[in-house]
Amino acid sequence: MTGIKLNFSPKIIFSWWPFFSKCLLIIACLFITGIQPAFAGLNTDTYDGNIFVVYAGNGSLVPPAQTLAQTLAQHKPAVLAFYVEDSSDCKQYALIVSRIQEFYGRAAEIIPVSVDSILPKETYDTTEPGYYYSGAVPQVVLFNQSGNVVLNKNGQVPYEEIDDKLREVFDLLPRDKSVLLKRRSFNELNSEITE
Repeated sequence: MTGIKLNFSPKIIFSWWPFFSKCLLIIACLFITGIQPAFAGLNTDTYDGNIFVVYAGNGSLVPPAQTLAQTLAQHKPAVLAFYVEDSSDCKQYALIVSRIQEFYGRAAEIIPVSVDSILPKETYDTTEPGYYYSGAVPQVVLFNQSGNVVLNKNGQVPYEEIDDKLREVFDLLPRDKSVLLKRRSFNELNSEITE
């Protein structure tokens, strides 16, 4: 019985490994050169993400825990901080807002408001952030326990100025008469317990 005999020569068989590795190398080179690196610039007017997370390292500010209406109904002091994500001034001011929360976050409600989220209306209620927005960012509005505005300023308001107003709201000593509180280190606390 005679059959068909197929002869395969080693020269005819195509070697896939060198071809595959070259294709993989070309794709990797195109991928590496085609991707732009992520640049987050504090002094640029570009969108880099949530400014409180990226620049202040504080993701707990956004979204706020309460609305302005809820805070005023509880007779709790509030700080409205108007901002936009793509403003270098607001990016720099995120550190100040985070610092306000560090010292007053338990006693006052810190409410960052992205002005892009304010819906345009003819009139706003006094419990809506749009009522207090002046059209410039950054802007800070401070309310006392009665819901009265005690500070409303545009621009990069220094922390000390906001702190002075908050000290008046909470009936605290002025900064020049108060003692600077220093946190104890963990080791100091342990040594006092063991003694």
